[in-house]
Amino acid sequence: QVQLVESGGGLVQPGGSLRLSCAASGSIFSVNTMRWYRQTPGKQRELVATITRGGSTNYADSVKGRFTISRDNAKNTVYLQMNSLKPEDTAVYSCNADLQPIGRPVYNYWGQGTQVTVSS
Repeated sequence: QVQLVESGGGLVQPGGSLRLSCAASGSIFSVNTMRWYRQTPGKQRELVATITRGGSTNYADSVKGRFTISRDNAKNTVYLQMNSLKPEDTAVYSCNADLQPIGRPVYNYWGQGTQVTVSS
């Protein structure tokens, strides 16, 4: 009933930008902390960025100064603005959220993932 739906991935040249979106939908009581992860073959899954409901953020060192996580609580949506993209940013980016459905306990949810490819 509750799901996270991601969009915005694609192909971009090094130095380019992309903006990822992830919207929570369904019968939702609250959306708490939201996160972006990424994973590429041969590498461990990496926590890219985190944002609390109040807007406090944290970033992986590899993306600091280049990526910005934000959210629109009215839309139950989290964004990841990615600038100055590098080939090593290529990965499947997945949205994650601590979310409480109406009438149910809080639970951790994942989106389906969206491919980001940075290549010349």
